Amino acid sequence: MSVHGGDDANPDASSGAAPGTSRTEEFEELRPLLFSIAYRILSSVTEAEDAVQEAWLRYEAAGTAPESPKAYLSAVVTHISINVLRSARVRREEYVGPWLPEPLLADPYDDPQRSAELADSVSMAALLLLERLSPLERAVFVLREVFGFGFPEVAQAVGRSEAACRQLAVRARRHMDEGRPRFEADRRERRELAERFLDAFRQGDVDALAGMLAADVHMVADSGGKAPQWGKGVFGSANVLRLLAAMSGPLAGIGVAVEPHAVNGQPGAIFRDRTGRVLNTWTLDVLDGRIQAIRTVINPDKLAHLGPVADAWEVNREANAHRNESGAGTHRNESGAGTYRHGPGGGARREG
Repeated sequence: MSVHGGDDANPDASSGAAPGTSRTEEFEELRPLLFSIAYRILSSVTEAEDAVQEAWLRYEAAGTAPESPKAYLSAVVTHISINVLRSARVRREEYVGPWLPEPLLADPYDDPQRSAELADSVSMAALLLLERLSPLERAVFVLREVFGFGFPEVAQAVGRSEAACRQLAVRARRHMDEGRPRFEADRRERRELAERFLDAFRQGDVDALAGMLAADVHMVADSGGKAPQWGKGVFGSANVLRLLAAMSGPLAGIGVAVEPHAVNGQPGAIFRDRTGRVLNTWTLDVLDGRIQAIRTVINPDKLAHLGPVADAWEVNREANAHRNESGAGTHRNESGAGTYRHGPGGGARREG
């Protein structure tokens, strides 16, 4: 099925419920699609799950069963998500430090014919690009371009005319095309490079790390002010390499485990403290055989859906104590303008 699709395109050719199917069964069958729509609009696992639950309550309370449960529920969850996104944007304006989407370990919706497109559309880079769109543009783009809904269904979902939705789609597509993230075409090559990179990090192999970083690589962390952080990010291969080298030994020394795991459809990792609690996630952007970006989420509020969350501040104190005991000390940046103590997912505070 085409990503763009025709006017009658639809991610599910069967729009009506099967005879004898209960509302609960209808809803559970559609839950993966509904969550995937909501997550791409909201960039939040928690908020997407809440939107899906609200859609169920409305569906359950509907007096007359809709002719097409899929069309009805897709429209309901989209409408809910648009409203939630509008209020969320106000909160994000006051967010402390860089903002990143909540990490998603597995997309529940699957279309074997477009698995690569679905994975790329949920990447951190793509979701950050979607943040540039208005809520309506974003919803139209997600329904039309990602899931292949026809304009009649899109118009119903967002409460606008088909003509208006076509214009919204054109604007959204133009904005996305201007900044569309590029990834290594071969997904196996991405995964293998990420595995070598994470192995080198665990082993503290600086030379190997250096050979895998792009010259203009950047590393950014989302702590929300609730975990160690370093301003707006670290830029350039020399600075990122210095940061990785400073983190590797102390984290390994206090028992932090680095588990390779796909995150938002891209190669990544989950970091866990010695008790197995989630410390942070990494996602890696790979292009031309090099790591282009490392995005780490360490805000505990954005990790809670992954399981018990570690105390990043305590891990930071333990890592610094281990560094001092081992004689590694602090790490000086290339310009000599100051020293940095590096925290667990890459967080740092400047000294001097």
